[in-house]
Amino acid sequence: MKRSIMELALEEAHAAAGRGEVPVGAVVVKDGVVLSREGNRTLALKDPTAHAEMLAIRAAAQVMGSERLVGADLYVTLEPCPMCAAAISFARIRRLYFGCDDPKGGAVENGVQFYASPTCHHRPDVYSGIHATAARTLLQDFFRLRR
Repeated sequence: MKRSIMELALEEAHAAAGRGEVPVGAVVVKDGVVLSREGNRTLALKDPTAHAEMLAIRAAAQVMGSERLVGADLYVTLEPCPMCAAAISFARIRRLYFGCDDPKGGAVENGVQFYASPTCHHRPDVYSGIHATAARTLLQDFFRLRR
């Protein structure tokens, strides 16, 4: 059975949890081809910007040989934060698909709603709630074990 792209992102989120990282995974796809797949690595890299989306965008840019990922889509298990939302816009990602919302740290449908700002130069098409229950459960279980 073929796995969906969001299921690949969830695999990356599970791998991140296994490393002790906040379980978020991201996959960049263009024309049906996976360009990159990454999970959070802020602890491993000692880098506060090493969110799954940032790493996946960087890797996809290397594959495409361009800082612009025109025509590429990003799948991520959690609503992007302000930093990641901005990077998605700057990279010219065509479509953003995300799993569960993030009322505290999200910046797409929650918080600053980055793409609704008049200063936002590029707005991807946004689709939310894809495998939201699985993504939310993974995050809740991860944090429950740490409390």
